[in-house]
Amino acid sequence: MSNSDAKAAAVESAEKTFTLRDNTSGQTYELPILKGSEGPTAVDVRNLYGKSGVFLYDPGYTSTASCSSGITFIDGENGILRHRGYAIEDLAEHSDYLDVCYLLLHGELPSPEEKTEFDYHITHHSMLHEQLIYFYRGFRRDAHPMAIMVGVVGALSAFYHDSTDIADPQQRMVASHRLIAKMATIGSYAYKYSKGLPFIYPSNKLSYAENLLKMMFAVPSDDFEVNPVLAKAMDRILILHADHEQNASTSTVRLAGSSGANPFACVAAGIASLWGPAHGGANEAVLKMLGEISTKERVPDFIKRAKDPDDDYRLMGFGHRVYKNYDPRAKVMRNTCHEVLNELGIHDPRLELAMELERIALEDDYFIERKLYPNVDFYSGIILKAMGFPTNMFTAIFAIARTVGWIAHWKEMLSEGTLQIGRPRQLYTGERQRQFATVDIREHKQSRGWSWLWGNSKQD
Repeated sequence: MSNSDAKAAAVESAEKTFTLRDNTSGQTYELPILKGSEGPTAVDVRNLYGKSGVFLYDPGYTSTASCSSGITFIDGENGILRHRGYAIEDLAEHSDYLDVCYLLLHGELPSPEEKTEFDYHITHHSMLHEQLIYFYRGFRRDAHPMAIMVGVVGALSAFYHDSTDIADPQQRMVASHRLIAKMATIGSYAYKYSKGLPFIYPSNKLSYAENLLKMMFAVPSDDFEVNPVLAKAMDRILILHADHEQNASTSTVRLAGSSGANPFACVAAGIASLWGPAHGGANEAVLKMLGEISTKERVPDFIKRAKDPDDDYRLMGFGHRVYKNYDPRAKVMRNTCHEVLNELGIHDPRLELAMELERIALEDDYFIERKLYPNVDFYSGIILKAMGFPTNMFTAIFAIARTVGWIAHWKEMLSEGTLQIGRPRQLYTGERQRQFATVDIREHKQSRGWSWLWGNSKQD
């Protein structure tokens, strides 16, 4: 079902209502019920404040649909993830990353002719303007790759004025292609810069995943042959992270875009949101956990700690905000992990630890009752580490993959023709109205705690 069909279905179901009763006044309000093509129904509360003077309070948007979308469907209870109706397992097994990019952007898988044309456009937009190289030189060598990516992506709007008019569908598409194409170059250059190594230009003869690996690991003094097994693994990682519905970074892009901001600024905002450890840094946390456990014999001790209500220790890579079943991406990632380690001839004890933890989680009633199943981050860190990526590049790889999802949602929001700036409301808990006093008669309150900020500080 297309996005327009889904919206039509939602309108048709508006004849059903949800009754909300205000016990303080006895007033009742009939609110329309909206039904999408799949998933839970939604109560339309857009007019609730106008009718009742009451806001809804929902920190973290745990029960609020902030928009309607026809891009990605997640059924967390049954472990289902589909892009435009296609199961993520099928896409990861039978597609490549640019195939999925086209699907997310256009709603359908491309024909052979469309695929050839799309691949050409992305591949031939992958180089960066040479003046952008000077941006990298302005960063410290030890700067985090995500800090560099936020800055460089935001700066793209200073170079590509011909694709910042969000009212022009053609410019929106050109900007979409540029962002998808250049993100791999931007991310790999951030890594090269941190190592003091020369930048490697992308090659028009290579696939997206192959180019990413070459730009990351090739050096001018040696020939570089892309390992097809590693390229396939990289392609799967990109596919599995391409989109995931209304997560924090995607919602950030939508919110930034609702103000009319240009696409480069919106994606830069998405990268900043993804940088948070609760969003994009989970696979790095899994590696740290496995290193802390260190041996298979110590697994029971850490499982015991995780179960202890008086111990704040948590097993990383288990459970998910949305999935209450096995994350379908984790199954693909586990198989890919075995393929990569076998190809490289690596015996990584962390994989054995991960598999033992997974076995316990799938059999132990404690984990089953709490629906703490392995998620996509559980194996991805092991794969990326084996392929040679440093841990500070893990989130950067995530950002490269997720760019198409951000752009697809930004493009969908603008194409609806009903753009409205995002403006959440709040439950105010501050001071009520107070009388103003001039500075000479105000009471000094040491408890405000400002002295430590200024008393002994040096100006920086």
